[in-house]
Amino acid sequence: MAIVINMPRLSDTMEEGTVAAWLKKVGDKIEEGDILAEIETDKATMEFESFNEGTLLHIGVQEGETTKVDELLAIIGDEGEDIASLLSGDNASTEVKEATDTVETNDELAEASADVALPEGVIVVTMPRLSDTMEEGTVATWLKKVGDTVEEGDILAEIETDKATMEFESFQAGTLLHIGLQEGESAKVDALLAIIGPAGTDVKDVASNFKVSGGSTKTEETPKKETPKVEAPKTTAKQETAKPNKSVAATSANGGRLFASPLAKKIAEEKGINLSQVQGSGENGRIIKQDIENFVPASSGASVGKFVPTGQEDFDEVTNSQMRKAIAKALTNSKFTAPHYYLNVEFDMENAIAFRKQFNSVPDTKISYNDMIVKACALALKQHPQVNSQWFADKMRLNNHVHIGVAVAVPDGLVVPVVKFANEQSLPQIGAAVKELAGKARNKKLTPAEMEGSTFTVSNLGMFGIESFTSIINQPNSAILSVGNIIEKPVVKDGKIVVGNTMKLSLACDHRTVDGATGAQFLQTLKGYIENPVTMLV
Repeated sequence: MAIVINMPRLSDTMEEGTVAAWLKKVGDKIEEGDILAEIETDKATMEFESFNEGTLLHIGVQEGETTKVDELLAIIGDEGEDIASLLSGDNASTEVKEATDTVETNDELAEASADVALPEGVIVVTMPRLSDTMEEGTVATWLKKVGDTVEEGDILAEIETDKATMEFESFQAGTLLHIGLQEGESAKVDALLAIIGPAGTDVKDVASNFKVSGGSTKTEETPKKETPKVEAPKTTAKQETAKPNKSVAATSANGGRLFASPLAKKIAEEKGINLSQVQGSGENGRIIKQDIENFVPASSGASVGKFVPTGQEDFDEVTNSQMRKAIAKALTNSKFTAPHYYLNVEFDMENAIAFRKQFNSVPDTKISYNDMIVKACALALKQHPQVNSQWFADKMRLNNHVHIGVAVAVPDGLVVPVVKFANEQSLPQIGAAVKELAGKARNKKLTPAEMEGSTFTVSNLGMFGIESFTSIINQPNSAILSVGNIIEKPVVKDGKIVVGNTMKLSLACDHRTVDGATGAQFLQTLKGYIENPVTMLV
């Protein structure tokens, strides 16, 4: 069966896309998950992968050409299959499935859903693969509720992947009939996410019998409940004041009804808080998440002279996010597969301090010590390509380009946006790039393309007052530099003890690619740039 692949909408504002590069050519075999092309959107150039397998039969947009969203991009099918009718616009004789839609066609869904027939006009939406390494996703927020009208292009939900929280839009129009995953629940790619179709359609049998290879895997902390006829999905704090119809009723102290969001009710139950004692701040006195988090029980008073213990054992359980799971998996793999060793040095920072002060005296110019370290590393890596290498099972890659990953702490863990071609950028350019990427990281706006391709990593905890530490290598890179803070202390210069400023650094190396002497020589070159930063401008 021929599959028509249309230009996908890869950002919420994207109206057209340009093919930057095709990674497959006509006649190539395509596996599910293969990267078909690099698509340039209005925000970034992103990899576009196939959700289907077969042979690439036709390319509709050549490299450098632009077309609107939902226009023909390519066709995948059986080798030798006749696609003349698709190219001429006559689709009557051939079933077509758009690859950008994470849904099943009627015939395919009938097979996947046992013997339950799919009602006319009903579309099953499955968990999409939103990054190249995504295996499962978590619903962070539903932006639509059961019964809402959905237009093509509407944002259905925010999906948390192993790399970022991304908006997931609908490629179909209809009514949201069923939600298969509540907020906070996780499932594997291709598991049931939602069902869209004509208003009033009974989809209970479709939902209960939907099956797909791999199945749905929910987190143990938030088990899936039986689906009622009318669903009321959980809401995040962001939505609670905007959509009071997502309330659930509870009983107040005087026997009347009070309203609380599902999320507030869940947190209250976990903390053992009686909702009747909480004053709601939402519309019509509705209790929301913040009310529970800010709740302080009223004092009951204690007898004078009598000791009344007030302590209470308490703890919070937080479901591991997709980012936290990905960090754990990647770092565990790195630590126990790459033979790490560490080289520790201490640099004199007197000239660096003076250089930065003079550089920042120029109007509208501001660089940080971290910007100087990134630049110095980039220049040193060009002279020591072995440290700029990557290890693979069957080969070692010596990179001629320098892409430096800069570790950024975010509430959920750690992300590593990448400064591309850092050796070719000026200090102000590096400073602007790092600032922009760090801001995107903290706002969860980084694209996958902005976190891929690093050849070396810098992790700086000096701003937190950390004097020295070691890091785990960000594979497949061969090394990572850990940077501490600048310490004022007595130092010996020309045989005399004077006040000086020093900084400690630790280079973690993969012994499979970087020998000890090679790592030491890299640090000597780095020392020359850091202790004499004017040489970075030559």
